[in-house]
Amino acid sequence: MKATGIVRRIDDLGRVVIPKEIRRTMRIREGEPLEIFTDKDGEVIFKKYSPIGEVGTFTGQFAEAINKSSGIPVAICDNDTVVAVAGVPKKDLLEKPISGSLYEAMGKRQSYSATGGEGLEVTENGLGVVSYMSPIVAEGNVIGAVMSLQKQKGVAPDDAEKKLISTGAMFLSSQLEA
Repeated sequence: MKATGIVRRIDDLGRVVIPKEIRRTMRIREGEPLEIFTDKDGEVIFKKYSPIGEVGTFTGQFAEAINKSSGIPVAICDNDTVVAVAGVPKKDLLEKPISGSLYEAMGKRQSYSATGGEGLEVTENGLGVVSYMSPIVAEGNVIGAVMSLQKQKGVAPDDAEKKLISTGAMFLSSQLEA
């Protein structure tokens, strides 16, 4: 764990304020759910809750199925990290933080299509380029995205690829709302 040097007191209702700097760095927005863990040493740990993380094995199998049936490299992410990958080396993308530009594109609640050979970077360190992305929306909130990855620079996604990725995002949305 990394110490921040910030100390906060618990108020009479048991609340504690998470400093703005930490919320901004960790991309914690107002109303966002946090999981609370404790350990044997008496530490209390707050972790961003990821509904997609609850179905992690399923998302991996889903990405593999899309890739095997279409040959399209696929990645699935929550609002913070890549949670499933198929068709590219897993070590490059799996569990890596998503880029700020991908996070912003997801927040627009619209599909994204690469144009002119330029695409969004998948991770913060520039690994992977998005060809087509469709957000996963559950209970009115964007909780992640399904995306196809560019095989070659400059190749735009075709209609079949767009429909497949959009269908995947809608399917995962329905599974997470059930």
